[in-house]
Order: sequence, then C-alpha cells, then structure tokens
Amino acid sequence: MATVDDLKFHEFDDAANLLAANPDAVTISIDEPAEKPKTKHGHLQDSGREEDDELLGTDDSDKTELLAGQKKSAPFWTFEYYQTFFDVDTYQVLDRIKGSVFPVPGKNFVRLYIRSNPDLYGPFWICATLVFAIAISGNLSKFFIHLGKPDFHYVPEFRKVSIAATAIYAYAWLVPLALWGFLMWRNSKVVNIVSYSFLEIVCVYGYSLFIYIPTAILWIIPQKALRWVLVVFALCLSGSVLVMTFWPAVRDDNRRIAVATIVTVVLLNALLAVGCLAYFFDAPELDLVMPTTTLPQNVTIRAIKEQ
Repeated sequence: MATVDDLKFHEFDDAANLLAANPDAVTISIDEPAEKPKTKHGHLQDSGREEDDELLGTDDSDKTELLAGQKKSAPFWTFEYYQTFFDVDTYQVLDRIKGSVFPVPGKNFVRLYIRSNPDLYGPFWICATLVFAIAISGNLSKFFIHLGKPDFHYVPEFRKVSIAATAIYAYAWLVPLALWGFLMWRNSKVVNIVSYSFLEIVCVYGYSLFIYIPTAILWIIPQKALRWVLVVFALCLSGSVLVMTFWPAVRDDNRRIAVATIVTVVLLNALLAVGCLAYFFDAPELDLVMPTTTLPQNVTIRAIKEQ
C-alpha cells in the first residue's frame, strides 16, 4: 500500500523527468495555497464596499442586524424610543451645522449628513436658541433705537419670546409634516420620486435655521439697509440647503408640480425670515410721551370768576 511519502516522491520524480525533457515546462505543486489571489481580491472588494458604506453613512454591524432582523425599535410609548432620536455626538452636530452654513453644490444634505443617524437634538436646540436670539435681539434693538430720548421708558416685552417660539417651532414641525405628507402622496403616483422620512425632513429644516441665529444677533444694528442685506444672505444659504435637498425628490414628478413645490418651500422660508425681521425689529414703535394734565374748561372758568 502506497503511503503519502511515496506519492510525493513519485510526484517529484515525474516533475524531474518533465523538466529534463522540456526545460521550459512549468510545474505546480498541490501543496501551494491557491487562496491568496482570492483573498486579496476579496480584501479589495471589502475595502471598496467599506468606502461606499462610509460615503452613504451606513455601518456593517447595523446592516447585519437589520438583515438578520435582530435590531428592533422600542415601542413609541417608552423612553428608549425617543432616546434614539437624541443619540448623536457633538462632532456630528457640528458637522451638520457646518454643512448647513456652507452647502456644497450638487450634494444632498440628507444623504451626506443626516441619513446615517437622523436626530432631533440639533434641530430642537437650534430652534430654542433662535427663539431667544430673536426675542432678546428685538428688545435690545428697541432699546438702542430709543436710547437717549428723555420721554422713553424701556419696558422688556417678554411676550416676544412666546410669539417667536410659536412661529419658529410651527415652521420647523408643521411645514416638514405637510411636506412629508405631500411627498408620500406623490410617491404613490410617481414611482421614481425619492422618499424621505419625517425625521429626516425635520432635521433638514432644523439645521437650515442655524444661519438665522447670527443673523438675528446682527439685526441689533439699527440700520435697515444692513438688516435687509443680512436677511437676503441668510435666505440664500438656508434656501439653497432646502432646494438641493428636496429638488432630487420631486424632479422626476410633473414639471409644474416640482417647480411649485420648490417655490413653496423657498417662499415659506422667506416668509419666516421677513416676518421675524418686520415684526421684531422693523415694527413702528410709538414714542411714549408723558401726557400733559389739562384742567376741564368749566373748572378754569370758575377759577377766573373767583379771582
């Protein structure tokens, strides 16, 4: 019975005879591993896939859990369900703020920053900061305009905080809700329309409002021309984020509907900015003049008769 050593010896003997007969012949040993090219090729494929996942903002572990059905969301009445909406670090928030202030032409804000981990932390605090920035700046603007007038008595208007909060949070939540419903309706009509989740749309609107925070602070300067230049500049940046995000979602729809949708998005954004500027800063203020006391006519006549 032939052993393994005998087989190897016969293989070596046959190879030696073949080389002696044909020096140009090439021999291949059965012991050489043939998996190196495949492993290298597989490594290249994995690296390319990792680069694609990094650009798309996905993660292998999350994808594996989703495919396996192991990643389940908590019920909506639990605290864990809403905790996931605030699971974001400072670097992600700053990166998304930077992306909203410096929009890149041709880049989708949702796919580039939001889709990997949409959050409510950034939009909530951006809206809250904008509310106080507009209310405080509006009061300071009124104070500086009437500074030095002896008949003016400054009284802080705290109602501006509630008015600003109502306007900004209604814009940041109700407009995305209406837009999300509209896109869902059009998605049932047109197959090629890109769909966004409600949370992604809220993120876009929330982060697009960040540019109005420094703008509202600069509105304290009592120069109407400068204020309108600032509001136009902020509108261009905030509106460009919205247009570059939602145009790919409606461009395959009917041309008139697509254009009307984008125009409506831009007009609502402009209405918020111009409305805040006109109400909190450029509203005509009535000078508070101390009323002069006048005696009734009959009292004056009686005093003259007594003299």
